[in-house]
Amino acid sequence: MSTLQLDRRRFLKSVAMATATAAAHESFAATTNNVSLPLLDPQVSDPPSIDGVTWDKAPCRFCGTGCHVMVGTKDNRVVAVAGDRHAPVNKGLLCVKGYHVGSILYGKDRLTKPLLKTDTGYKVISWDEAIQVIAKRVTRNPKGFAIYGSGQWTIPEGYACQKFIKGGLSNNHIDPNARLCMASAVTGFIGTYGVDEPAGCYDDLDAANVIITWGNNPAEMHPVLFSRFIDRRSRGEKVTLIDIGTRRTRTTELADHYLCFNPHTDLAIANGIMHQLIANDTYDKSFVEQFCNFRKQIDPNKPTLKGVPSTFDAFKQAVSEYTPKRVEEISGVPAEKIVLLGKLFGQRDLRITSLWCMGMNQHSAGTMINNLVHSVHLLSGHFGKPGDAPTSLTGQPSACGTAREVGTLAHALPGGRLVAKDAHRHETEDLWNLPRGRMNPKPGYHTVKMWESICTPTNEPGGDVDTIWVQVTNPGQTLPNLHKLFDRKADLKDKFLIVSDVYPTATTQLADLILPSALWVEKNGIFGNSERRTQQWFRQVTPPGEARDDCWQVIAVARALFEMGFEGMRDKDGQFLFHPQSQDEKGNEVPIWQWEHYYDKVNVDKTIFEEYRKFSRLKHKDLAPYDEYVKARGLRWPVVEQADGTWRETGFRFSGFDDPYV
Repeated sequence: MSTLQLDRRRFLKSVAMATATAAAHESFAATTNNVSLPLLDPQVSDPPSIDGVTWDKAPCRFCGTGCHVMVGTKDNRVVAVAGDRHAPVNKGLLCVKGYHVGSILYGKDRLTKPLLKTDTGYKVISWDEAIQVIAKRVTRNPKGFAIYGSGQWTIPEGYACQKFIKGGLSNNHIDPNARLCMASAVTGFIGTYGVDEPAGCYDDLDAANVIITWGNNPAEMHPVLFSRFIDRRSRGEKVTLIDIGTRRTRTTELADHYLCFNPHTDLAIANGIMHQLIANDTYDKSFVEQFCNFRKQIDPNKPTLKGVPSTFDAFKQAVSEYTPKRVEEISGVPAEKIVLLGKLFGQRDLRITSLWCMGMNQHSAGTMINNLVHSVHLLSGHFGKPGDAPTSLTGQPSACGTAREVGTLAHALPGGRLVAKDAHRHETEDLWNLPRGRMNPKPGYHTVKMWESICTPTNEPGGDVDTIWVQVTNPGQTLPNLHKLFDRKADLKDKFLIVSDVYPTATTQLADLILPSALWVEKNGIFGNSERRTQQWFRQVTPPGEARDDCWQVIAVARALFEMGFEGMRDKDGQFLFHPQSQDEKGNEVPIWQWEHYYDKVNVDKTIFEEYRKFSRLKHKDLAPYDEYVKARGLRWPVVEQADGTWRETGFRFSGFDDPYV
């Protein structure tokens, strides 16, 4: 097939051509009020000078790759988009999603006014009324108020929600939809390395000799990253692609080897690789002796994150049954393919990168397969060098930066802290200037339990959550077992659902209060992508109608509660919980809770970020000052200050040549 001969440039040009065709279609023109956005040829060059058009940077809104887009605006509208040649992630290239990102702002059905449900439908209300409705729901039952978000929160938005719930309401009922997809990856990283997120980076794709995709289809899901290593073949480099999956995909078309396994049996494949390394005496003895500890579970049916100490001999015995023949019997993968994988991982002169996403992370044994792939890399020594890395890719633009790093999870606090740990709560109380004991030591309800609770009558066990505020996600479409959750509306009259969104969704159809939100470059923002890269952008156009930033919405509700005398919205000195965020450079208070002043004299994103970065040093996730991100196309943490006052990012964690903490 001709597709087998595509290099990176031609691959993305074909994508752009398809995009241009879509842009010319009448329905696309309609979504932008008959103004189709120019889709510039994906050459590595600066955007052209167009009369009246202003260009600025922003990360793409669509996935976790973190491509940078140059956004062209004119007369308060996005009128063009282009790849950003100065961005190390995508180097001027975009995929079809990136070229369409500007059009998402201009659908005819944008939500533009707050709407309150009545007996006869929805009525338009003012923002002041909407804020008061939410504040009264909080005072009615602060322990039963929850927030549900996603990896599409910006870092400041997630941080504000985190501070509101955990510092203000003391109930910890906040969780993102990342609970349903990335939890197994998080557990795998923490259980293996003691800290979350990949040790490697996208530079591995430029250095690896072998790329292995585990239940992953980057050709369609992360095409810019896929093209990054496929393009190397066009330059005469030998890059071996091995696709391990349960079905053929577009990634398979370009693979040198395809290993089709029976569902759920990839665990046996990983164990088979480790068996081969030990049986052939090709595992990296020096690396294992220096850097690896072995642990096991007391009861495999009741696994814990840490387990108990074990030995290499016990580990050797555990994988001894996974001979190539036995793995073939379990998985359906031919024994010779298991032998091939064992030989590749046994070669020190190769560089091997493993990539995975939802295929592993939504696995019924997702944490186990994550742990096993990490173990394969550690046992073989293919770790901590350019091209040698086990890397989990994310699907949302800030699943890493917000959900995982800010810690918008029911059990977490910013910077890798846990609500259950006394020291972590006390550190948080000190940084937020809260009285000792304000923070609740009991984890809140995770996603499934949160929604089960609001869908359970208040007078029944487990029905204590009576209000959920949804932001940047659509659980009415995406939660599992929807028929189970939303089939008892007659018994739930005292329950209340608030939804902040941009367009009507399945969730707004269930909502009691709908709030119109700003989207992408209609607001300031900061995302964190899959390679630990923190990326900043400024508002470039204003949102339509009365749509407003999600972060402002939270601060406005917090201020309403403060003025009502709600104790949780006061710090230990009696000041407003978000008082540090409302100070201009001269220390004067700006009423940021009033929309007309939200972008007046204070950059709220900056004041939030500067507070948040104080949390980042516990797990060596150091962040640079906000202004450093303004100047850069993102920086990968840990970012540390040098003797000359400059700031240096880290590409490869746990490596003596690059990680400042090794």
